[in-house]
Amino acid sequence: MIRLNKREWILILAGLLAGLLIAVIVIPRGGHDDDHHGHAHADEHTEYTCSMHPQIRQDEPGDCPLCGMALTPVAQGGGMSDDGPFVYTMSPQAVALANIRTEKVLERASGKEVVLTGRVSVNEQRLSAITADFSGRIERLFVDFTGQQVTRGQKLATIYSPELVSAGQELIEAAKFKERQPQVYEAVKEKLRLWNLTEEQIADLESGRSDAARLDVVATRSGTVIARNIAAGDYVTRGSVLFQTADLSQVWVLLDAYETDLGWIRKGSAVDFSVASLPGQHFSSAVTYIDPVLNPQTRTAGVRLEVQNPHGLLKPDMFVRATVKTEVALSMQVPTSAVLWTGPRSVVYVRVPNRENPSFEMREVLLGARAGDYQIIVDGLLPGEEVVVNGAFALDAAAQLSGKYSMMQRPVDKSVDVPTAFKQEMDKLVAVYYQLKDALVAGDFAASKRMSANLLAKVRSVKVEGISAQAESVWQTLSGNMVNATQHIGHAGDIEEVRHHFETVSDAIILAFESFGPAEIIVYVQYCPMAFDDKGASWLSNVDEIRNPYFGDAMLMCGEVTKTIKPAKAPEMPQGHVH
Repeated sequence: MIRLNKREWILILAGLLAGLLIAVIVIPRGGHDDDHHGHAHADEHTEYTCSMHPQIRQDEPGDCPLCGMALTPVAQGGGMSDDGPFVYTMSPQAVALANIRTEKVLERASGKEVVLTGRVSVNEQRLSAITADFSGRIERLFVDFTGQQVTRGQKLATIYSPELVSAGQELIEAAKFKERQPQVYEAVKEKLRLWNLTEEQIADLESGRSDAARLDVVATRSGTVIARNIAAGDYVTRGSVLFQTADLSQVWVLLDAYETDLGWIRKGSAVDFSVASLPGQHFSSAVTYIDPVLNPQTRTAGVRLEVQNPHGLLKPDMFVRATVKTEVALSMQVPTSAVLWTGPRSVVYVRVPNRENPSFEMREVLLGARAGDYQIIVDGLLPGEEVVVNGAFALDAAAQLSGKYSMMQRPVDKSVDVPTAFKQEMDKLVAVYYQLKDALVAGDFAASKRMSANLLAKVRSVKVEGISAQAESVWQTLSGNMVNATQHIGHAGDIEEVRHHFETVSDAIILAFESFGPAEIIVYVQYCPMAFDDKGASWLSNVDEIRNPYFGDAMLMCGEVTKTIKPAKAPEMPQGHVH
């Protein structure tokens, strides 16, 4: 038998008394109260899941057994609002656990520093080639090495030319008969002028001077001799390049810019650069030229600077490291973490204002250039709207679990109740869309641009009276995508660019018919897996026969019907119902 001391007995009694006290406070009185509280507990039951592995479900918080991420609650009724498939509603607790944070869309001018590399080059506009105007032998050479500085008019070499001797004799003979045959005399002198002989040299030949057949080659402009193609004693022919000179007081700096950087570089952009041979010394210039064609091997375009070089510090073929300082005009920007990019689509989550529970709308956006840690938004957002900048992926995963639109997939059931009048508006809209589709099937670029203008006007004239806020929210998003794409078609330069934007129009109008349905017509969703380099694309048709707008005559029959959308049947009236 175990004996307990006094202290142990006191501890046991204290525990029993504490248990009795808790029981009196917590345990409800009466059987109906038990039932009531039992239901309350059942109603407040919360399930937890993993954003990366939605198949994981637990009754209590913890970590995902597969990836170790913290489980987030699937709030009761989460996402089941009446705001349409684009809006997802969460509980405040779920928002806190997912660490969702928002920031306002900024409208500001932004700059970026683009780092480029390249080399110093000779200014091609300041190159000179000194050629022989007549055949002969290099009798004397005054410039005998490359790199030598020369000034305009400086003697470079002396040529003895037997041709000049013959030409001189011909001139002497013509001079004897110049009174009777002045045309012959002038013709002989003109030939010598074409050899770039001066009037003084021609007079020396006519006088019969013994050294008249020896002429000097002079520099046509000041600069540095960068090529010497002759030596003393060499024979040269008319047109031979004797020397090449370059004026290095101004040089070019040629930089290589990748495709992703070209959007930030403009003619006139300020540039700072340095060369390895002059550490600590910096030079400044501006962009004067950008190559219109990319190098297919390096996928870069050349960017050129003109730099004054009076002291000759910059030498051709020096390596250069440059920083292009750029600035874009006022634009809407969000942190890059706010954008979920899937390739063809980019989406952000926008907080819906004035809601009791946090609600977030998925919004497709058109991206511009990236400005450091910020992404420029060309279309899809308004200044002052709040976008999710942290936790967007977890929010998207939760929306996907609840059947809402998400980054990667759309829900199976997209239908939204709208009155028949609005469905009739959709029937009229698709009739104009078919005209654009038929123009692309025919490969008619001019007609496709005209039809896109008609479609743009029709989208803007759709009447939305009488539809719910949910339906209007869906329509605003879809119509915005249609307006943006048709406007791009209006500025398209060729039919392939039109087809690219036509895909956006088609995606939006397909979603419109899946959401609202037609009033009286049947539409066929058709799909070609080979469009856009095997990425695939869909379109709508009023017949099930395939007429491919993305290829036209090239592959007219490529595609298949993937879905048929018919008018919804009116619900049958129960038998015995009296009007």
